[in-house]
Amino acid sequence: MIYYIYALIVLLLDQATKWVIVNRLMLGESRSVIGEFFQITSHRNRGAAFGILQNQRWFFIVITLAVAAGVIWYLQKTRKEGRKLLPFALSLLLGGALGNFIDRALFGEVVDFLQFRFQFNWFGTAVDYTYPIFNVADSAIVVGVILIFVDSIIGWSKEKRGA
Repeated sequence: MIYYIYALIVLLLDQATKWVIVNRLMLGESRSVIGEFFQITSHRNRGAAFGILQNQRWFFIVITLAVAAGVIWYLQKTRKEGRKLLPFALSLLLGGALGNFIDRALFGEVVDFLQFRFQFNWFGTAVDYTYPIFNVADSAIVVGVILIFVDSIIGWSKEKRGA
């Protein structure tokens, strides 16, 4: 049950932060947090990561429902095996997927607001890159996927030592 609570925490945190952005900032408005490096910028995305597949609302709704069902099934399976890291990773994935699902289902777009801009010199060449704007749900999904990879590497390492 604890893993569903983690997913619920991610979902509630995601929806609360999006509510604040929608109700406190105009679309396109930015507020500096750490100079130009980190800004809160009110943005809407009708696509997936990096703005791909724009205006495919029903596709994302169907895919998210299928993914959520699969994650719940796999979460139950791994939890029964006594694993800890993988179920936690799956709970982050589930909470993030449901957070963005709610936006798409209710509004047809996802509220994004975390913006990072990287400016530095790389061997004499000026680099100025603004990472695509994202949200708490996206962050939870990315961290969840990274933890799934970490869990896989740990599992492979244990198998190799045992073999």
